[in-house]
Amino acid sequence: MPPLSRTTTPTIEISVINESTVLADNDVAPVVAALQKQVSDDFYPVWGTNAELKIVSKGAQPPSGSWWLVLLDDSDQANALGYHDMTTEGLPIGKVFAASDLKVGTSWTVTASHELLEMLGDPNINLTVFVQNTNTAGMLYAYEVCDACEDDSLGYRIDNVLVSDFVYPAWFESFRGEGTTQFDRMNKLHNPFQLAVGGYIGIFNVTTGSGWTQKTDQRATNLLHRGAVGTRRERRTIPHDQWVASLPQRKIASNAQKYREQLETIQQRREAA
Repeated sequence: MPPLSRTTTPTIEISVINESTVLADNDVAPVVAALQKQVSDDFYPVWGTNAELKIVSKGAQPPSGSWWLVLLDDSDQANALGYHDMTTEGLPIGKVFAASDLKVGTSWTVTASHELLEMLGDPNINLTVFVQNTNTAGMLYAYEVCDACEDDSLGYRIDNVLVSDFVYPAWFESFRGEGTTQFDRMNKLHNPFQLAVGGYIGIFNVTTGSGWTQKTDQRATNLLHRGAVGTRRERRTIPHDQWVASLPQRKIASNAQKYREQLETIQQRREAA
């Protein structure tokens, strides 16, 4: 049987699960519709990977075989609720920490777009590009499609929903000359491996063996680049045999309810103090 080409790759089913306390389902629905358009209209023609996004109703089970895009408050909640490194079936999972975005003034919709596209571009968080500098030295670049141009200011709107810019395959091709082709969706980048303001990329120096580090644009520093627990940046540093599957959805829903009750208790104590 011949291998699947990009044009015949099956459409991936992605379950969008909202367990955030700061996002109502009414907030999520129009964003998912915009993300669907971004994937099918903008990402798929360039990268050859398409997806169908479906919101999972409260209390319902994600369809078997689907990947998950989970909306959470922060990385602490990700641990508490059991959203770990992969779904219960061992399939890819992406996490969006909406409360963390709101706290630092960044857009959760851009983060959702970012995580979705990067999950589609490198679902197993193990793809890299090797740039050999000399016979004995070289650098691995993480195959992350949004990091280089992820700042909110570089995003674009679909039906008034702000989504993330993303790089094209040419961005990872070192032989490309300046301005010879399109390197990202918004045409902000003009060279391979160029970083926009606020951009970054994971690198691994194979000569020094120093592990994964972040190469950042020197004009701006974003604390979110550090990679909180549960993010793709954190997971890339962990061997796959140490990855942990998520809890079953029923257990997650139960834990989520307990989490919300704890938040309400804390708020009541603060108001009473």
